[in-house]
Amino acid sequence: MPKYTLRQLECFVAVAEHGSIAAAAEALMLSPSAVTGAINELERVFNSQLTIRRKAHGVSLTPSGDYVMAKARGLLHAADDLQEMAAEAGTVLRGKVAIGCYSSLAPTLLTELMAEYALRYPSVELDFYAGTQQEIHEMLLSGELDLAIAYELTVPPGLTRRRLLDAVPAVVLPADHALAEKAKVALAELVNEPMILLDVNPSRENTEMMFSAAGLSPWIRFRTTDFEVTRSMVARGMGYAILVQRPVADVSYEGRPLAVRPIHPATRNVPISMVWNDRVRLSRSAEAMLELALELHRPANRKRG
Repeated sequence: MPKYTLRQLECFVAVAEHGSIAAAAEALMLSPSAVTGAINELERVFNSQLTIRRKAHGVSLTPSGDYVMAKARGLLHAADDLQEMAAEAGTVLRGKVAIGCYSSLAPTLLTELMAEYALRYPSVELDFYAGTQQEIHEMLLSGELDLAIAYELTVPPGLTRRRLLDAVPAVVLPADHALAEKAKVALAELVNEPMILLDVNPSRENTEMMFSAAGLSPWIRFRTTDFEVTRSMVARGMGYAILVQRPVADVSYEGRPLAVRPIHPATRNVPISMVWNDRVRLSRSAEAMLELALELHRPANRKRG
């Protein structure tokens, strides 16, 4: 049997999240000495220093503490699952799921998933965060997120992934551009045209790799960090863009028309996956989220944009 308790793990996680023993004690409605004793006992049981405690500087985690933190969150989530399901004899899925998503994927993938999940599992509390790939990866590794939808291009070690779908890069042009008359557009036809680069990874990295593989160097006139701003600039005739995601309507946020054309010859597809921390066992509610995402993106069920 384990020589540590869930209460001790709860104290440790609270200290890590709040950054100090005093703040953790207040959040848990315990005395600071009780929280300190719980952490001391964990360090004794694990025979490892988990925290660095400095007066006036709060508490930080050691590498061992980071590892225990991720595992502790998983155990606490599992314990919550057991308690919540016991009341319903396991027939009703309860708990909480925090899901992240790369920002440009969120409008087309995350909202559909969350809406369908809420219909199927109304007793599960949902939370989400949309941001950059780096932010999403860091939040998964720290245990702040259970799952995330992200491109596979830059997934770091420590994260497990299951592929949902392959996205296809395309050229986005002003509707009245001369190249818009063509059924397909070659990268070589774009090098003398001004590009509006979506300058966030992995979008930037993928675009650069495409041109580099073709032995070409694009003329980057503008850089943006926002998907819709990129499309709006294209629609106003300021340049073209290479984008992976494609909204249902080929119009900008302002309602101006866009022309979206396949790249010829075809470039490699960009895999999009569900990602999670491989050191944390998914809760039943998180497993249900993963299963639903895979179901929605089976070829027979996938909606065509």
